[in-house]
Amino acid sequence: MKILGFEITRAKQVPQQSLMPPSSSGWGWGGGGWGTLQNWFGVIQESFTGAWQRNVEIRLGNVLTFHAVFACIDLISNDIAKMRLRLMEEDRDDITSEVDVPAFSPVLRKPNRYQTRVNFIKQWMSSKLTHGNTYVLKGRDERRVVTALYVLDPLLTKVLIAPDGDVFYQLSTDLLAGISEKEVIVPASEIIHDINTILYHALCGVSPITACGLAAVQGLNIQNSSAKFFGNNSNPGGILTAPGLISDEAAKRLKEHWELNYTGNNVGKVAVLGDGLEFKSMTVNAADSKLLDQLKWTAETVCTCFHVPPYMIGVGPPPNYNNIEALNQQYYSQCLQVHIESIELLLNEGLGLTKVPDKEYGTEFDLADLLRMDSATKIRSWGELVSRGIASPNEARAEFSMKPVDGGESPLIQQQNFSLPALAKRDAKDDPFATTPKTPAPKPAPEVAPPEPQKLLAGPPVDWSKQTVLKGIANAGA
Repeated sequence: MKILGFEITRAKQVPQQSLMPPSSSGWGWGGGGWGTLQNWFGVIQESFTGAWQRNVEIRLGNVLTFHAVFACIDLISNDIAKMRLRLMEEDRDDITSEVDVPAFSPVLRKPNRYQTRVNFIKQWMSSKLTHGNTYVLKGRDERRVVTALYVLDPLLTKVLIAPDGDVFYQLSTDLLAGISEKEVIVPASEIIHDINTILYHALCGVSPITACGLAAVQGLNIQNSSAKFFGNNSNPGGILTAPGLISDEAAKRLKEHWELNYTGNNVGKVAVLGDGLEFKSMTVNAADSKLLDQLKWTAETVCTCFHVPPYMIGVGPPPNYNNIEALNQQYYSQCLQVHIESIELLLNEGLGLTKVPDKEYGTEFDLADLLRMDSATKIRSWGELVSRGIASPNEARAEFSMKPVDGGESPLIQQQNFSLPALAKRDAKDDPFATTPKTPAPKPAPEVAPPEPQKLLAGPPVDWSKQTVLKGIANAGA
């Protein structure tokens, strides 16, 4: 069976009838924390057994229309998607740097033919937060290198377990992902499965909506009641009372007359009552029921389950201190970090980055896109890094989108700084702070005039006359 141009086989030839979905007490097929029923209109969550039969139900499609649920899912998805996904390599000194590898980098920049990286990560996170599970199908080329990634519909994907414990996934038709068959079973090696909170089974995550579904329904009911209340010009309903007994026909006639003439757009008209009739309000108004406080409480409950600070979706005032970096760091550590780490690890394994011989590759989100500092703090921080010799001037200039300068490649440090061994040698002296007297510089040797060329020894003048020479020869012969 071919999917995305390569052959998919059932490992070990496991018979399809022997593959069973995960099951445990309290878990229903579809990933819900309560019993889960599925139909064409969405997922129905049962808060207790038999709740659906009693019309006590939480429809996922309705819950997603609650403003706090939508805002939390949208905020988390957008914040993770806006961070650039990088391919990193670790060298022998355990220092990581960004690299570009033809086998892995293209799919990180463009996961598939119809989605950008931002939309792909947003769909990944929306599926995880809404349904508790994200299923990503790998597309390979003839070299079996992953060249495309497709996020599947979680409602059309089922986890199956073989008797020997092997995991398979049952996929339904998805033309965008290249699945034309009505049903196909693929091994776990072809699926990236990101699981949210695990409560009942290791392969089945649950959505935060499992915990905040009732609060969302309550918030929707408050909004619907408020819409009806203000649709009646902010006037509550009530009853007409008479001092004596009236017939059913008279009561019906008075009720229809009152609703037709004094409700809806006719609220505020003058009503003339006779025979001792009296109108008494029955519905509790918005002020008495503390409507806004109840609506705020439901939104805060939703934020608690998604681990989102309420002020980030407009619920409640922001903190008193104005430190953007600290607020972003808190939001990152308590809400986003677990999702970011999960995506990075799954991509490392799914793309085969951990199996490259003699290389240490890994994916990494660029947190600088999220944890941005204000300008003043950023200048002070990088100024400290440069002045302490931790970073070079050109590295600091790059953070401010400035070109490098000559001589700025190396970190700088002030001349008066000493190494620890030098200080230890100084402290080992009897008096480490004694001033050493300065030794006077030796005087330069006096300049000596070069000796003059030696002169021939002076003697008596020589007589070179002819007679003297002949006399000398004669004496020598004698």
